[in-house]
Amino acid sequence: MDVLFLSRLQFGLTISFHYIFPPLSIGLGLLLVFMEATYLKTRNPVFLQMTRFWAKVFGLVFAIGVATGIVMEFQFGTNWASYSRFVGDVFGTALAAEGIFAFFLESGFLAVLLFGWDRVGPKTHFFATVMVALGAHFSAVWIVVANSWQQTPAGFHLVGNGASTRAELTDYWAMVLNPSTLTRLSHVFMGAWQAGAFFVLSVGAWYLLRRKHIPFAQASMKTALVLAALASVLQLVTGSESAKVVAAYQPAKLAALEGHYDSSAPAEIYLFGWPDDAAQKVRFGVGIPGGLSWLLDGDASRPVTGLSSFQADKRPPVNIVFQAYHLMVAIGMGLIGLSWLGLWFWRRGTLFTHRWYLKLLVPSVLGPQADNQLGWLAAEVGRQPYIVYNLLETSQGLSKSVTAGEVLASILMFSAVYLLLFILFIFLLDDKIRQGPARAGSTGRRRA
Repeated sequence: MDVLFLSRLQFGLTISFHYIFPPLSIGLGLLLVFMEATYLKTRNPVFLQMTRFWAKVFGLVFAIGVATGIVMEFQFGTNWASYSRFVGDVFGTALAAEGIFAFFLESGFLAVLLFGWDRVGPKTHFFATVMVALGAHFSAVWIVVANSWQQTPAGFHLVGNGASTRAELTDYWAMVLNPSTLTRLSHVFMGAWQAGAFFVLSVGAWYLLRRKHIPFAQASMKTALVLAALASVLQLVTGSESAKVVAAYQPAKLAALEGHYDSSAPAEIYLFGWPDDAAQKVRFGVGIPGGLSWLLDGDASRPVTGLSSFQADKRPPVNIVFQAYHLMVAIGMGLIGLSWLGLWFWRRGTLFTHRWYLKLLVPSVLGPQADNQLGWLAAEVGRQPYIVYNLLETSQGLSKSVTAGEVLASILMFSAVYLLLFILFIFLLDDKIRQGPARAGSTGRRRA
């Protein structure tokens, strides 16, 4: 194994583990706003109980997310020094904005959210909850801006020559609003909202199956189900818009997503299949003829740029991208069906009576997490061989002085630490869930 593969593996492992937590904090933050707003409007104590319980879970998720996120920034300087030199003027701007305008906002008001129940008034506490939710969303904004710039660079020019070449920022807002920012951001938000919603649904269903904390569980599930149903459908819409942007700016990635090789032919939308680079076709594929062409242009007969238009060394690994993308879509469609089936049961007054449905909801928390990971995998591997699209190849971004042995040693170390962190997270989360909302919110009295 060479240093390039190991460095990519290390970053992939660390970011995959870290990305378990930010979507949860974004989704839970939004639900906390809904829960506390409902309490302030109705004075129903169940919604106060919900807010206090889920705020404690949010605090745990936030803490682990911060601990796992710090490592990634150090990797830019250790494993990817040449990349950091190239993008530093642009990428650093977005990361600095994330720290100043998002992380400090979220972490500053988090103390009031968690410990201010009996120290500030209800309206002040609600304001803090809103600020925490906004901070979580703003954090995603700046990270997506930075990543989107790598996909569709804008607002810069190149300075220097040879190995000293770097991107210099010339237009801040062109960088922020690069061609893929808004579609990618909306897609990320929908995935995060689903992560939070299905997490709450899972815990609520678990309580109902054990006939514990029934009013709390039912109110939590109803609140989360509305968000889950909305976000799951909008995820499909934003994904469709993202495909159009990818077609315009990253045609090789789009071709890999659907295993489309022939540039003179309309492109299918496959349900499943196995791309074969040697044969230049998708084997065992079942799909909709002309489906991708119709999605992009409203014309099922229109040819789409295929992989044959690109040199072999300028194509992404097709099978990885294809399988990750199609599995993501399959899970996403399942989440749409699961959430809208719940709305139908709710309308019929049977949401909480179908034990088989509750049993499906318990493991459904894994669905959005899997989708988020698969979506990231398809997007990032689909950008290869570039680390900054059409400007800097991944192999050119490596640090010159790091050896394969050093990277392997750090992978083993990070894996051990992250495993311990995950065990700690599951232990603490399990403890909070088993305690239940009554104990979690039993201390202190909320000022009216």
